[in-house]
Amino acid sequence: MTIDVHGTVADGFEGVREEFAAVLAGERDDPGAQLVVYRHGRRVVDLWGGDGIDGDSLTSLYSLAKAAAHLVVALLVQDGTLDLDREVASYWPEFGVHGKDRLTLGELLEHRAGLVGDAEQPFTVEELADDRLIAARLERREPLWEPGTSWGYHAFVIGALTGEVVRRVTGRTIRELYEERIRAPYGLDHYLGLPAAQEPRWVEVQPLLPTPEEAVLLKERAAAADSIRGIAFNAHGPAPTDLVAFGNHPRVKALGPASSGGVGNARGVAGMFAAAVSTVDGRPPLLTPATAALFGALRTPGGPDLVTGSDNHFARGFEHTPALYPFLDPGTFGHSGATGSLGFADPANGIAYAYTRRRFSFPSGVGAAPENGRLAQSVLRAAASV
Repeated sequence: MTIDVHGTVADGFEGVREEFAAVLAGERDDPGAQLVVYRHGRRVVDLWGGDGIDGDSLTSLYSLAKAAAHLVVALLVQDGTLDLDREVASYWPEFGVHGKDRLTLGELLEHRAGLVGDAEQPFTVEELADDRLIAARLERREPLWEPGTSWGYHAFVIGALTGEVVRRVTGRTIRELYEERIRAPYGLDHYLGLPAAQEPRWVEVQPLLPTPEEAVLLKERAAAADSIRGIAFNAHGPAPTDLVAFGNHPRVKALGPASSGGVGNARGVAGMFAAAVSTVDGRPPLLTPATAALFGALRTPGGPDLVTGSDNHFARGFEHTPALYPFLDPGTFGHSGATGSLGFADPANGIAYAYTRRRFSFPSGVGAAPENGRLAQSVLRAAASV
């Protein structure tokens, strides 16, 4: 398959363009992809290719919303407004039932709460778009494991839980603070809630087109709908949540739930991570080195994640990206999105990376697409050569 690659790269990053072109050519289906990289606050890669995609196109970024949301939390901890060692219930008293009273904010950010979803009453798509509703329902629920003792990916709900802590303390939503402190000042195309004026740039995400063998694996995974994984992905009711339909749903786009409703492009995601750790447009980094280290350090050593089965999954609010790609600096932190997209910041090397896909990759909905390893390695090689 031949897909034209568009965009620019800085001197020394030509190899990244070649790798991106090779990735697109090797795909079975047109992914509709973007790749953007910053080095020390300067954009050095800005590429795109595929059906219906250009550099300005916006699409659903799913769990990349978690990175935006928890960058807000990191700023509030840095400001002294929030304390990672304080119990969640000290900020949010109604939360402190069924053994959840001892769970700290830090442990919540590490996906240790045991509230991966609502085992009693699955959410509708409209409910999953509403962080306040999710928080109000889950505050009353009994956790699926003793809080703080294990961890599992709170796929659809973590931003609602941390967001309720933020709202109780500041009187503002994560979405409002993200817009005020991060998105608007840098003009980022990475939204928690897509403004109506940006709708003309929106392109729908597209489903995976599985091979017969992949279809069998997907069916086997769906058969475990009553498991912790099924609850976490809201697949345990009569109408399991369809990720493609979720990402394209008007209410999800409009409200921008902080767990799963990110909308944007690679420029916006890479720009956000660059702003977090580098000087951008004369503005100092949003995070001090100490805060970046605090939120980027691995917090769940040794597996398994009770939802995904993965090892070494989480930092605080972010995924520990070097668990997937050991060639990255240990201080690297980021997040993936359901289509296979990935964004991360590597403070040690001054790198901010974002790769977005319009079409789901296989395996579907479980994190960064495999080609991110090749692309990230090409970025580090280029950075080391200039």
